[in-house]
Amino acid sequence: MDLATVLGMIISFGLICAALMSGGDFMLFVDLPSIMIVLGGTIGATLTHYPLGTVLSIGRIIQKTLVSQTPPASLIIDQFMDYANRARREGILALESIVNRLDDPYLKKGLQLTVDGLEPDAIQEIMETEIGNTEARHETGIELAGALAAYSPALGMIGTVIGLVQMLKNMDDPSTIGPAMAVALITTFYGAILANLVFLPIVGKLKHRSKEELMIMEMQMEGVLGISRGENPRILMEKLNSFQPPRERRG
Repeated sequence: MDLATVLGMIISFGLICAALMSGGDFMLFVDLPSIMIVLGGTIGATLTHYPLGTVLSIGRIIQKTLVSQTPPASLIIDQFMDYANRARREGILALESIVNRLDDPYLKKGLQLTVDGLEPDAIQEIMETEIGNTEARHETGIELAGALAAYSPALGMIGTVIGLVQMLKNMDDPSTIGPAMAVALITTFYGAILANLVFLPIVGKLKHRSKEELMIMEMQMEGVLGISRGENPRILMEKLNSFQPPRERRG
């Protein structure tokens, strides 16, 4: 569980709810027509924009912001130091038993290709293709969250226009002005909340997660290529260290 995401949501929504309740009547900010306009319109526009399968993947996208599954770079370095030393002492085939125990499909594929005796250039081409495809999938998720962030305030503005039209049409009846103005303002409020406290933060977290995951994949590729070329473990460690900030590099 990503503590920063959970804390951010709790703090932002908690403080806003506290501010609303300080006015004395929280239910003033609950309006079903406004919710229907903003949520229904945002979902409908997103379904028009993207295929159904892409939209249904929003659950996995949200899960990615809440759960951090990227291993630390220091662990990757320790792993490859062990693999490189073992391959240097016992030969490449000694890694086969390790490959069978790996859960990471990308790392498993790279080491398996090395054990199978493929040339480093061929291994690099295959692993770079995998990185490119992973990056493309990440971009789709980021674009989907970005579309939700763009549509929700726009639908809030549409709700505002609807409320203003209703208000202006019934100016001769003062009792209708208040409810119409409430719909106009609350829809804008809902759209701003969804965009700035939910969808835009998700976009930012997904971009950060994508950079982390792609960097780890590049480290793994560099490690696999170093082993396939028979590089000295010390040289390989220096290459992998270059992916980290100086203060976090292995000695």
